[in-house]
Amino acid sequence: MRIFENANFNLVGSRQKAYIISGILLLLGIGSLLIRGLEVGIDFRGGMEFVVESDQNLNATDVRAALATVLGAEPEVKAFEDDLLIRTLPNSDINAVQEQIIDGISMAYAGSNPQVVKADIVGPRFASDLKRGAFLAVIGSLLVIFVYLWIRFEWRFSLGAVAALFHDVLITLGMFSLLQGVLPFSLQMDQAIIAAFLTIVGYSLNDTVVIFDRIREYTNIFKTEPYNQVVNRSVNTTLSRTVVTSLTTLLVVLILFIFGGEVLRGFAFALIIGIMIGTYSSVFVATPVVIELHQRYGKRKAAIAG
Repeated sequence: MRIFENANFNLVGSRQKAYIISGILLLLGIGSLLIRGLEVGIDFRGGMEFVVESDQNLNATDVRAALATVLGAEPEVKAFEDDLLIRTLPNSDINAVQEQIIDGISMAYAGSNPQVVKADIVGPRFASDLKRGAFLAVIGSLLVIFVYLWIRFEWRFSLGAVAALFHDVLITLGMFSLLQGVLPFSLQMDQAIIAAFLTIVGYSLNDTVVIFDRIREYTNIFKTEPYNQVVNRSVNTTLSRTVVTSLTTLLVVLILFIFGGEVLRGFAFALIIGIMIGTYSSVFVATPVVIELHQRYGKRKAAIAG
């Protein structure tokens, strides 16, 4: 596929417009996070967990809809081997909730003979530990990335990459907050969504490193050209690879979003946003940060030398 093979766009010159776009998206996202917050799942709030077996093959989506009426709130229902894993908030005694689940499934599936083979309570302390662990996982990954890029390239590239990753995570979180209750599927934050965010970090970093590697290569080749021109040339020569990789990955994730079922829809949606924002940030956030730092550092270095 030869799209953008001979690209010659003034991408570096458009970075001021990109600053405005990113600023608007960040303000919307952070504003929504502060005002609306995030809808967190049972993994982070605590709740009840049941494993249900039956004589019939139960559909997780249908069971979720049936139990929403009985329990007063939509539970989390996933396939668990040949059984169903049902999670709900601790709004009543565990035995009472267990009976409601059995009654709800029995009414929806006559003759299914559902039985709860396992019942557990996810305590708030465990949920709190999980939340802290998820936060540390994201922050820790960003710190390791910063150190790695500092060693492989230099500090300006490290700051550019980490700024882009913060940009991607904050905008994706903001979209989850902004669109919760608007889209016809759950956007609850759970362990799967945390995995999606770590995947987004890795994907965005991969694009960014490819561009940075080309910048370093061309800086040594075109030593007499202005730095901005070298960077723009580097981004253009990697644009075909960046776009093709993003489109093919996006196609796979779209298929997962459409056919993966209700359980994976939030996970796939996070990846869709992350892939688009990550591709954008590699060109219009990470690279411009490197340029701005290079310009400021160069002036400061020249002043010291003078």
